[in-house]
Amino acid sequence: MSTYNIFQIAIPEFKHIHDAKLQHDQAVELLKCIFKEIPKLSNQQLETIGLDKAIYDAIKHGMFEFIDEIIELYPEIIWRKDKKGRTLFANAIVLRQEKIFNHVFRLGEKQRITLLRHDIFRNNFLHLAAKLSPPSRLDHISGAALQMQRELQWFEELKRILPPKFEEELNENNRTPASLFSHEHKELMKEGEKWMKNNAASCMVVATLISAVMFTSAFTVPGGIDEKTGSPIFLRSNAFLVFVIANSLSLFSSSTSVLVFLGVLTSHYAEKDFLQSLPAKSILGLFTLFFSIVTMMVAFGSAIFITLQERLAWVSIPVIILSTVPIAFFTLLQFPLLIEMLVSTYCCRIFDILQTKLK
Repeated sequence: MSTYNIFQIAIPEFKHIHDAKLQHDQAVELLKCIFKEIPKLSNQQLETIGLDKAIYDAIKHGMFEFIDEIIELYPEIIWRKDKKGRTLFANAIVLRQEKIFNHVFRLGEKQRITLLRHDIFRNNFLHLAAKLSPPSRLDHISGAALQMQRELQWFEELKRILPPKFEEELNENNRTPASLFSHEHKELMKEGEKWMKNNAASCMVVATLISAVMFTSAFTVPGGIDEKTGSPIFLRSNAFLVFVIANSLSLFSSSTSVLVFLGVLTSHYAEKDFLQSLPAKSILGLFTLFFSIVTMMVAFGSAIFITLQERLAWVSIPVIILSTVPIAFFTLLQFPLLIEMLVSTYCCRIFDILQTKLK
């Protein structure tokens, strides 16, 4: 029995995967054969076979292998313009396909001047970056505020690599890239402000409740106070030390979270705020809120242990285990958003290589 047959028996889906891979390889080979014939065709023939539409659809659906092959076998394709006067790199910007646009960094200096071209509407590449992303690309990002941040990242990244004069150029509607960006993203900015305020208000309520409970519990310590000395009865207990530390940390972190989210609610919500300021505040607010919930549960568990340690110590174990449920719920509901904010704000670059400005 061959290895292929063994895998097919052991893994039922192996045949499906194998067939899909085989079809993919055959499609790539077919594309190579077609692309080798493209240089032999006239411009009219290329329009007849729908080359521009095929390239546009490949960019739209993120088929970077298609673009890889056509650039490798037919390098002149980078100069070709569609009916709107846009090259494949221009369409990669409009359709927000960073993997395809990254091809520009593999080009030589002479080929890179394709970035300096304009379409028939006198839009330069910065104008194209100022346009609103297609809904299919925005839907991959959680929340209108993070969508606005992504749009700003695209605009700012292209501003770094394009000539400064592009920032002042006017298109046929007499708009600079900055004014076009503001016009195109007016509604998204309003939605982003609403999303950010709703999120901040909800988290602020939770943080306020935690800080109020922790402040109260600081003066009603478990076990009570010794009437003779005025000191807590379990002052020398290690569990009491855990309670005090956890209670203090929860109070400080929840208070910090309240103040941070208050800052989010009272922000001016300018365009630039969505790039770094607002996401950074939300990250700090969510992190301190998460930390306050964890330390609150630790304080609760230690208080239960202190109260029941002499008579029903075993009861404290399941109670402490159950106290992890709120932490688990918060982790499931809010932690993915926190991670996404961290990645999009500090760990994510649109382009692979930071380039100097074109002149």
